[in-house]
Amino acid sequence: MIYPMFAMVLLTFAVLIKLFRARVRAVREGLVPVTYFRLYQGQAEPEFAAKPARHFANLFETPVLFYVVCLAAMITHFTGMAMQVLAWAYVGARLVHAFVHLGANRIGKRARAYFVSWLILLGMWSYLVAGISLGI
Repeated sequence: MIYPMFAMVLLTFAVLIKLFRARVRAVREGLVPVTYFRLYQGQAEPEFAAKPARHFANLFETPVLFYVVCLAAMITHFTGMAMQVLAWAYVGARLVHAFVHLGANRIGKRARAYFVSWLILLGMWSYLVAGISLGI
């Protein structure tokens, strides 16, 4: 379970780097003053900086439930092949979501990837709870 979790951490760092570079670009191009970042108020960030900012924030929302289910699976020793496959499938869905969101940002494709990641996450939690409850 540690490897899929580490993959999500790497994705988060990759988005952070993209966000930092976009914000530096926005300041250098004079699209936002550096003072904007004190309170994030005033004018809006340009889209090329706003997308990674929103995506970075999103990586601290739903993925928290992923980290918790992975840790719970590790603590309860419920880390068999099925849970591993589900964990990697979640990472894959989140990677697709990131590429779509940070790329062309096609809403339909992005929504599908996001929904699939939610279904996988629900599957992980359901499988864990059922496995512990049934003593599998």
